[in-house]
Amino acid sequence: MADLTITASQVLPVSDSTVQAQGTAGATITAGQALYLDSSTNTLKLAQADGTAAEAAIVGVALVGASSSQPVVYATGGDVTIGAGAAPANGTVYIVSATAGGICPTADVTTSGYRRSLVGTGIGSNKIRLHIVNTGGVIP
Repeated sequence: MADLTITASQVLPVSDSTVQAQGTAGATITAGQALYLDSSTNTLKLAQADGTAAEAAIVGVALVGASSSQPVVYATGGDVTIGAGAAPANGTVYIVSATAGGICPTADVTTSGYRRSLVGTGIGSNKIRLHIVNTGGVIP
């Protein structure tokens, strides 16, 4: 899979981002990674398409890094700059990848058993517009 190569130091909310979601990290998190809420511990962990339905259910994209038990702020909607290295393609739809915390183009997740959770759409200028949707659908 070709995950976006996100530069953590370049991850920034854009003025229209829905940013003010915060929680406690349940793992080491890097800015720009996809997160899910572990309901058993009420902590944020790295989302992944090849895990359980809960692990694939993205709640947002981390705006800061955090170690386990530290606070983490994440975007739940709007536009987020994710860096020049990632350079999300304008019009490309991105989903949670099989790599924990990763974000990849929807076309890259074709393996049987993977779950599709929508992250957003590339809008150019190193930005992604978040449209978080958890379908829970498994690729047959």
